[in-house]
Amino acid sequence: MKTKYILLILTAWITASCSLQEDTEGFSTPGDFYKTKTQCQSAVNSCYIPLKNLYTYKMMIATEGVTDLLYHNSPTVYDSRLEISPALPGYGATVWTQCYKAVMYCNAAIEGIRHATVSEDDRSKLLAEGVILRAMYYYLLTSVFGDVPFYTVDVNTEELLNQTARLPRMSAVETRNYLIEELMKVVPDLDQVRSSEVADNRMGAAVGWMLAAKMAMWNKQWDTALEALGELETIYGTLDQYPLSDVPFRMKNTPESILEIQHSYTSGGLIYTSNYACICMPNQTTAESGSDIFDGVKIEELGDDANVWPGMRPNLVFSAGLQTRTGGDRRVEMNLAWEYGGLEFKSVATRPWLGPKFWCPGMRDSYDSNNYKVFRYADAVLMMAECWCMKENLEQTKHYLNQVKNRAGIAEFSAFKSWERTLEEIQNERARELIGEFQRKFDLVRWGIWYTKTLESADYETVRNAILPCHEYYPIPDTQVVYSGYALDNKEYEKYGL
Repeated sequence: MKTKYILLILTAWITASCSLQEDTEGFSTPGDFYKTKTQCQSAVNSCYIPLKNLYTYKMMIATEGVTDLLYHNSPTVYDSRLEISPALPGYGATVWTQCYKAVMYCNAAIEGIRHATVSEDDRSKLLAEGVILRAMYYYLLTSVFGDVPFYTVDVNTEELLNQTARLPRMSAVETRNYLIEELMKVVPDLDQVRSSEVADNRMGAAVGWMLAAKMAMWNKQWDTALEALGELETIYGTLDQYPLSDVPFRMKNTPESILEIQHSYTSGGLIYTSNYACICMPNQTTAESGSDIFDGVKIEELGDDANVWPGMRPNLVFSAGLQTRTGGDRRVEMNLAWEYGGLEFKSVATRPWLGPKFWCPGMRDSYDSNNYKVFRYADAVLMMAECWCMKENLEQTKHYLNQVKNRAGIAEFSAFKSWERTLEEIQNERARELIGEFQRKFDLVRWGIWYTKTLESADYETVRNAILPCHEYYPIPDTQVVYSGYALDNKEYEKYGL
């Protein structure tokens, strides 16, 4: 009965999928499913649904808010205070649940499409999309938890259900190797175009190449990463053709974008409430609530209906060091806000608010209708710089690093001192370019410096007092450990009595 229940839930999600536009003409019962391209697309569409449940303000806090760049002074959000453990896994519980739910959807869709009565061209493209989606969820799982259970079978029997429930952790390196190989095989079957040119905002070749490169870099496979990034370069060209004015989240599906989490608002219609901007806009006093006054400054574009929450703030190592107000970096006015319209905010002093890159014009209550930018081409360009740095090719390293610096209007990198200093400069440039884009903790963990950099740089005393090396990865929720029959574990947390 348990298996039947899970399959019924899966069917319900597929038939109710509304995250993408789809033609439901000819839609049939599960008994004759996967007979048409429309039915196969509906199955793939269901695989997108968990993304919106994953990319919320809590994902921002988990990936950016407890790093060397940002902090969130909140008495109620466990993640921002690092008050997490197997018994209190915080946002880790959401990542685990939503990602494995999505893996189940992806596995079922991929298996169904393999046997579908559709053309071979349609089959190859739909399979590639399903593989990219599955890789996306495993990329998140391995980035958040490290080693995790890995499976690709469609769980459609009681026996398979019991087997998958008791899978132990699998090496993240091995998981990524499997996914990289799979992506490199199927992504060429898709149209090799920018994500902004893919119909209905579906995941296309650019997302597939980006994921392959990301995971290859986690595994220190620089040549493999460069192969995938080279395909992206063929599609996107040089960075100078993409203006900085397109970077803010309110600018949707711009040519530079590789992956955006899609949000839309229809007055009087269904509303998907997201809330990233709530912790990125200047705060309001009680007297300012219900007005377009934010921290003493009138900001008409933000409107008077916004419900703003306690804000994320930059650590001084970023706002007074890496990206200063007077340093000439064109990105400063987007990333940070000391003033608006020539008027200084009341409570910034030496520490600004996050800037208009993240603000949502006309926000109603806590509803944020911006798209959330997860991967951009500038990220890929900096990844190429890093790969060439690791291969100790100075000319290629400078070529890609300086594309980003030139667009930002800051001095080029030219004075080579050591490869360690060169890598540090790339790390700093990733901070300046990609702040707030769900990247920083993953980068720091991948470089092996999250614990030391966060401990050294965090201005939030609660984090400095709570941080432990085991917090590098989230714990697997203890309920899942028990459910697995203790095939799963949290040995790193056990070392610290958690």
